Amino acid sequence: MKLHKLNSMPEAKANKRVGRGPGSGTGKTSGRGEKGQKSRSGVSIPAWFQGGQSALFRRLPKRGFNNARFRTEYAIINLNDLNNFNDGDIITPELLKEKGIIKKELAGIKVLGTGELTKKLTIKAHRFSSKAVTKIEGAGGTAEVI
Repeated sequence: MKLHKLNSMPEAKANKRVGRGPGSGTGKTSGRGEKGQKSRSGVSIPAWFQGGQSALFRRLPKRGFNNARFRTEYAIINLNDLNNFNDGDIITPELLKEKGIIKKELAGIKVLGTGELTKKLTIKAHRFSSKAVTKIEGAGGTAEVI
């Protein structure tokens, strides 16, 4: 046994050394074949790429109903955003827009129960999550659906 022949993992194989002249079997093109995209360095072709042919999912007809065009999207506000207001304030969509808490009203305003509400407020909105209603009433306020 010689020091230079020691191997911490006997089953480990040495890496294939490519591009090393005649006799190695992997000289010149380094085992990549001739020309083409895959012979170049830095190639990364996605698994779904079909060589420039129009993709399968684009060739197949689209069937069925998709609700994306008809969905109602609400402007969302969390309870912790409402702690900026004074005790006893009546919060309306117009007031929220004026203060810059929401940008657009969209199809209405939905109040979600993220965070804690420390003020007693009357909140007027189009929708409330059940958690938000519980927290608003727990703080002594009221949740009114418009």
